[in-house]
Amino acid sequence: MTNERSLDELIRKFNEENLKKNIDRRGFLQGAGKIAGLSLGMAIAQSIGGFKVDAAPNFSDYPFTLGVASGDPLSDSVVLWTRLAPDLLNGGGMPPHVVPVNWELATDENFRNVIKRGTEQASPTLAHSVHVEVDGLNANSVYFYRFKSGNELSPVGKTKTLPAVGAGVASMKFAFASCQQYEHGYYTAYKHLAKEDLDLVFHLGDYIYEYGANEYLSPTGNVRAHNSDEIITLEDYRNRFAQYHSDEHLKAAHAAFPWVVTWDDHEVENNYANVIPEKGQSVEAFIKRRAAAYQAYYEHMPLRKSSMPYDGGMQLYRQFSYGNLANFYVLDTRQYRDDQANGDGSKAQTPESLDPKRTLLGADQEKWLFDHLGNSKSYWNVIPQQIFFAQRKFGTSTAPKFSMDAWDGYPAARQRVTDFIAGKNMNNVIVLTGDVHASWASNLVPDFNNPEAPIIGAEFVGTSITSGGNGSDWRADTEATLAQNPHIKFFNNFRGYVRCQITPEQWRADYRVVPFVTEPGADISTRASFVYEKNPKGLQEIATTTVPMGAQMSNEVEEDRHLAHNRAHEKQMEKKRKTVTH
Repeated sequence: MTNERSLDELIRKFNEENLKKNIDRRGFLQGAGKIAGLSLGMAIAQSIGGFKVDAAPNFSDYPFTLGVASGDPLSDSVVLWTRLAPDLLNGGGMPPHVVPVNWELATDENFRNVIKRGTEQASPTLAHSVHVEVDGLNANSVYFYRFKSGNELSPVGKTKTLPAVGAGVASMKFAFASCQQYEHGYYTAYKHLAKEDLDLVFHLGDYIYEYGANEYLSPTGNVRAHNSDEIITLEDYRNRFAQYHSDEHLKAAHAAFPWVVTWDDHEVENNYANVIPEKGQSVEAFIKRRAAAYQAYYEHMPLRKSSMPYDGGMQLYRQFSYGNLANFYVLDTRQYRDDQANGDGSKAQTPESLDPKRTLLGADQEKWLFDHLGNSKSYWNVIPQQIFFAQRKFGTSTAPKFSMDAWDGYPAARQRVTDFIAGKNMNNVIVLTGDVHASWASNLVPDFNNPEAPIIGAEFVGTSITSGGNGSDWRADTEATLAQNPHIKFFNNFRGYVRCQITPEQWRADYRVVPFVTEPGADISTRASFVYEKNPKGLQEIATTTVPMGAQMSNEVEEDRHLAHNRAHEKQMEKKRKTVTH
C-alpha cells in the first residue's frame, strides 16, 4: 500500500507541474517515462531480506507447474529459469516467504556428471521466479539442468552455449516464432518445434495476450479460454503468463533449447507506444499497468538480471555473437517509439507519418544498432525484431495505404537504417519479424520504389503459432498485395514457425506450418523454402509444397486482423461502462 500511495503522489505532483508549465507533448512523455521508471522501481524495491526464509518448504501441490527454461546464452554462460507456482492461476499459491531453490547443471541428462550446482532464493518480490546466471561454461556445448525445492524435483531442461566470439563456425540452425494467442488454438507447432535439431530459438513477441476471455475472437472460433477478464494488475499479468506457460507443448519447446526473447505489444496492451495506451485509459493508469506488465514479463522469461525492470523500463535490446558466422541484434520496437501517426491503423502517408524526426527505436537504441552494424566482421548481420520492416502497400496503386504500427508508419526511421546499410556496402543483413500472423519473404533494398535498387538483404516474416486461427494458403487480398509490392516474394497464411539454416555463404529459411490449430494433433510440413546468397538475385524459392488438410483460400484480408482487435476493445469498453453503471 505504501508503494501505491507513493506512486499516486508522484503522479499527482507530475500533473500539477505540467499544468503550471503548459509543456508540450514530447515533454509530457519524457516526464511520464520517469514516472514509469519510478513505478517499476517501487514494484520491486522490497529486498529479499524483508521476508522470512522457509528452508524446508512444504508445497500444497507440485511447484514446477510452469516447467523450466534457459535463455540469453553466451559462449561461457547461460540463464536457467523456473518459477514455483503450485496454484498457478491464483497468484502462484506460494506463502509470503523466501524459498531456497537448488539447481544442477550436467553434461548428461542422467546427471552422472554434474559440473555446476548452487542455490537461488525464490522471493515473493519476483513471484518466486529464479534466474540463475551460470558462468564458466565451455563454448558451443550442450548441457542439462534441473531444479529442486523441498522434496520436489523439476523436469530436466537442455541448453547450449554459443561458440566463442569470432571463432570459425561452419553452420548453425535455429527457429523463430511469435504470436501465440492461447484462445485461438492449440500449440501444436511447439510440439513439432521441440523435436527439431536446433541451436537456439528466438521469440519475437506477443507471448501472451491481454484480452479478457473471448474478447478477441479468431475467424475459426476460439477453442480455449483466458483465465480472467482483461489483465491490468501485476497479479493479473502473473496469472496470464502462468496460464500460457502451463501449456505442455510450450513447456517442451522451452525445455529443449535456449531461447532469446523480446516483446511486442500484447505483453502489455495492443498497439501501445512508449507510455501511450491504445485508447480508453489515462496515461497515468497506463503507466501503472505497463510497470506491472514489464515486471511480470521479466519474472516469466529466461532473462539476465541486466534486463530486470529499472529506471524507466527494461533493457531488452541486446547483441549475441555466434562465432564469426552471425551477429544477432535483438531490437525493442515498443518501449521507445513515437506514437503511431494518423490515429494508427492502415492509412495513406501524411506529413505526420513522414516527419523525419519520428523514431521507432529511440535515439540510443538506433545509435547502438548502427555502432554494432558498422563494426561487424561477421558473415551475417541479423536483426530479430517485431514488426514488418519492408514496405508493404495495401489499398490500390493510385491510393496506397500503409500500416501505421509497422516500419511503414515510421518511414524516415527505416530509411536511416537502410541508408546506413547501403552506405557500408553491406548485402548480408537479415531481418526476422513476427506480429502479422502470416508468413512473408521479402528482398530488402534502400529504396522500395526503385525496381533497380541494390539488394542489401532479406526479411523473413514468421506466421503466428496460433493467433488468427487455422489460416489458409492464400487470402482474398494476397494477389493484389504481391502485385503492389514486387520486392515481396512469398506469402502464406498457415500457422507455425520458421526454421533457419545458415552457412557463411547461404541463408536458408524453411516455413514450417500446420494445417489447423483448432484441434490438436496436426502434422507439420515445410510449405516453402527460400535461400539468400548475398548476390543480386536476392531471394530464391528452392522448394514448395501443398499443405495436406489445409484450406487453400479464405475470404480474409489484412484489415480483418485490425477489426478483430477493435471489436475486442469495444467489448472491453462495454464491460467497463456496465461496471460504472452498476
